[in-house]
Amino acid sequence: MSTCTYVCRPSRPGAPRLRPAPTDDARAGHVDTTPPDGAAPADLPSDGAGAERRVAVVGLGAMGGAMATTLNRAGWAVTGFDPSPEARARAADAGVATADRLEDVAGTPFVVLSLPSARVVEQTVPVLLEREGTRVVLDTTTSEPATSEAMAAAARERGAVFVDAPVSGGASGAATGALSAFVGGTPDDVRAAEPLLAALTGGQYAVVGGTGAGNVVKLLNNVLCATNLIAVGEAMDVAAAHGLDLATVAQAVSGASGGSAVTANALPRWVLSGTFDSGFALGLMARDVGLALDVAAARGAKPALLAATHDAWQRALAERGPAADFTEAPATAATATTALAPADATASSTTSSEDDR
Repeated sequence: MSTCTYVCRPSRPGAPRLRPAPTDDARAGHVDTTPPDGAAPADLPSDGAGAERRVAVVGLGAMGGAMATTLNRAGWAVTGFDPSPEARARAADAGVATADRLEDVAGTPFVVLSLPSARVVEQTVPVLLEREGTRVVLDTTTSEPATSEAMAAAARERGAVFVDAPVSGGASGAATGALSAFVGGTPDDVRAAEPLLAALTGGQYAVVGGTGAGNVVKLLNNVLCATNLIAVGEAMDVAAAHGLDLATVAQAVSGASGGSAVTANALPRWVLSGTFDSGFALGLMARDVGLALDVAAARGAKPALLAATHDAWQRALAERGPAADFTEAPATAATATTALAPADATASSTTSSEDDR
């Protein structure tokens, strides 16, 4: 998707074109303010008109759409925007009001970003700040520290704050308010964003440093996960070559020192089950591995093992394509068996070259 699709200048002046969600509860005048499971209700101040409870969610993909519905259930007045009509329709079906243009949500007091890349963040934030009223921009995108530093500076100039808070936990965590977040920002900025963080994570977020620190830690988290996926793929290939039951091996290892979230969750849930449907694209993980190496190089680090991980994910990318699920990568590390391979892996060595973003 071209980044320009997120940012469209208004074709004519006029009131924002907002589309209320066509839900039965809305028609009956009922609003569900029950917090999602595991989430603490946000203690939000109000100016009497509910301004502090208004939030725009920009980016309504799997993660952003789920976060929008979570905030809606938690009692926020949510308006979502995405350049995709299909994404807006899904959000509306879930009870979220939507806007047709990014400019229509500019000036909303709180904003949550869930965007494809740092470049899209850089194009989006200035538009949101053009209209007075925006106070807090919480960026959950897997972005880059330099981008967050630049956006935080731009926000300060307009009397707003920008906090980088890339998240982990997948669409299921986003839908239940049970995400974890790596947060970067000044203490005052993080405090201003706390109502949103509480609603999205149930308080399970870590402030890891100043502006941009959240981006660094999220990329390191992802490259560690990517490294483990390849290592587990190689180890399970050896186990399969010895005729061992892989589910039994994964369970045994998960209770020992070699266990990890990959052996305990990702492997049995998405690989050994044959579903390969985590919802996170292989191309996006390969991108994150590359960004992690860029972050390392920016400070003079030359991590040899992480560089080998990068090479392994580039091979997986070439073999399976960017739209494949990221849990297909372990099979590409196998050299003795096809025990971890998707059913179609031997039918074709190539898949669509289009990125799922």
